[in-house]
Amino acid sequence: MKLTERLYDNGHIKEFEAKVLECEKVEKGFNLVLDKTAFFPNGGGQLADGGMIDNANVLDVNEENGVIVHLVDKEFNSGDSIFGKIDWETRFRRMQNHTGEHIVCGVAHRLFGCENTGFHMGTFGITADLSVLLNDEQVRQIELEANKAVFANTKVSCFYPSESELKTLNYRSKLELTENVRLVEIEGCDLCACCAPHVLHTGEVGIIKILEHSSNRGGTRLLLKCGLDALEDLCAKCDSVAAVSASLCSPQSDIVSAVEALKQEKAKVDYELEAIKRSGIKKYVERLKKSENNVCVFADEAEMDGLREIVNAGKTLCGGIFGAFAADNGGYKYCLGSESVDLRNFAKEFNSALKGRGGGRPEMIQGSVTADKQAILDFLKAEEQ
Repeated sequence: MKLTERLYDNGHIKEFEAKVLECEKVEKGFNLVLDKTAFFPNGGGQLADGGMIDNANVLDVNEENGVIVHLVDKEFNSGDSIFGKIDWETRFRRMQNHTGEHIVCGVAHRLFGCENTGFHMGTFGITADLSVLLNDEQVRQIELEANKAVFANTKVSCFYPSESELKTLNYRSKLELTENVRLVEIEGCDLCACCAPHVLHTGEVGIIKILEHSSNRGGTRLLLKCGLDALEDLCAKCDSVAAVSASLCSPQSDIVSAVEALKQEKAKVDYELEAIKRSGIKKYVERLKKSENNVCVFADEAEMDGLREIVNAGKTLCGGIFGAFAADNGGYKYCLGSESVDLRNFAKEFNSALKGRGGGRPEMIQGSVTADKQAILDFLKAEEQ
């Protein structure tokens, strides 16, 4: 079949006319082949364009051996003339992001010798994997230089060099390419092999923001957003800063110090609360009396480490099983200890009877149950018999 003419080499083509070459019924709709198309197919880490072909929805687009196949929800006849319309809002945002990623990777390559080893564009933003481990200052430098390239509003062009010309060019590529190679050139910034649509001038990218960076296989993974996506992200974060500022009754410029002061205050309160809890646990331990039977205590203010402390003291005074319980989400968390009973085996019966889960060592187990207080008391009382 004739190879499809790719109109998306000019990313600003939003609408086009074409002829139907083939339309085949498939499980999820109809596979439609046109003589030319402006719809970009899945590939190179970027999702396919959406939009309409006449009154049919374009559900997916893929390339098969140079032929671009559109999955649509209505049938067409061979020879039909059609009118295609790209989902321009999504296309433009993706172009902003993709061209922005080229600028970032081009700058990283020029400044620090980074090779681009991976790329993916999703709703979360763009991830770009670089071969060099970068520090905070280097990432900030890349972001600044990338935005300067945007402000310069230089030309972005796409072209197919001849095989002989390709050998003379110094371009970035993750693959060894030899024929039908499409290069995207960002004047004064980058030359990279790429099949996707791009903006015509860097100024259309709008803004480039690197949101996160982390080590990845000896190199660096960048998470970034560009253009309208970056603006939305920054607006959302500004709204969050304003809300935190209002909540803390602090100017936005001072919220870091205000949050730090709040953290210190919380740490002080936590320390005092822990002291109160320890005091309560100490009282529980002091009241313990020696018993040959199973013993239950309920200490609702205790956390699990407090329950263990009570059990460690109580099991030495108990001839059977010593259990400490604290209310927890409609049930109880527990710690059981014993110097005479193998609790690892006992745990299965205990959890099964009281709708719980947990385990541990022969001398101590812990977990949680959904049974009520009386059911716990009745079960441990019955175990004495």
